[in-house]
Amino acid sequence: MFFNKIYWNPSEGFDLGFFTLHYYSLMFVVAFTIGWYLMKSIYQREGVSLEKLDSLFIYTVLATLIGARLGHVIFYDWDYFQNHLLEIFLPVRFEPEFEFTGFRGLASHGAAIGIITAMYLYCRNVLHKPVLWILDRIVIPVACGGIFVRIGNFMNSEIIGKPTNSDFGVVFVKLGEDFARHPAQLYESAGYVLVFIILWLTYWKTEKRKELGYIFGLFLVLLWTVRFFVEFMKEPQVGERVNWVLNTGQWLSLPFILAGFYFMFRPKSKDRVK
Repeated sequence: MFFNKIYWNPSEGFDLGFFTLHYYSLMFVVAFTIGWYLMKSIYQREGVSLEKLDSLFIYTVLATLIGARLGHVIFYDWDYFQNHLLEIFLPVRFEPEFEFTGFRGLASHGAAIGIITAMYLYCRNVLHKPVLWILDRIVIPVACGGIFVRIGNFMNSEIIGKPTNSDFGVVFVKLGEDFARHPAQLYESAGYVLVFIILWLTYWKTEKRKELGYIFGLFLVLLWTVRFFVEFMKEPQVGERVNWVLNTGQWLSLPFILAGFYFMFRPKSKDRVK
């Protein structure tokens, strides 16, 4: 047949002898590195001092990791973590036996809230511009980063899709299965490629960058719409209520989409950047 199962069983990462560089961690490094260069080109165009770029990098990295971790804990697995508070910020599991697990529970909705909060603090303490100015620009590398994070999820055989019930799909060997699932991680990653391209062209090729909040709103609508529809292909995550019409990720996406439309179409007569 034209479609065949792909048996997916990659290694944990690159074995350096004394250390294993996990693919998921590597994808985060790639995402942040590319993001830095994207923002550098934007700052150069806007005439912003590159000295402020290093602070932006620190704010963004911390906000992404802390926000994503807390998002997973609160939105998806609070039943477990309320009795294991130390494990929220430690990459270990204490029960049933001590185990080094790494930080595998990260939620994009939490990362989004963390980044928005961090950008407010960054603008107040470092940049001294309206917070929507930086949000209109930081969402471009954020969308790009999402591409690589979902590839990392695919490498880890996590956030898996539902069974295809056909010969099409990916067999995640690490899960001990022999049936094909939708590669939902790759669907989402491909969606983020389109989101990134649209945001990048909007910023560089149109005057919309001068309308405070427009590109930020466009990002919210596009990215969370992709997330909303891809969720139909995903298996429920830990702690989700499977009997809901929509899953947790979809319910959390709706407020972001509505907020995006607000920022895109609100009156902007006094908010244009000169």
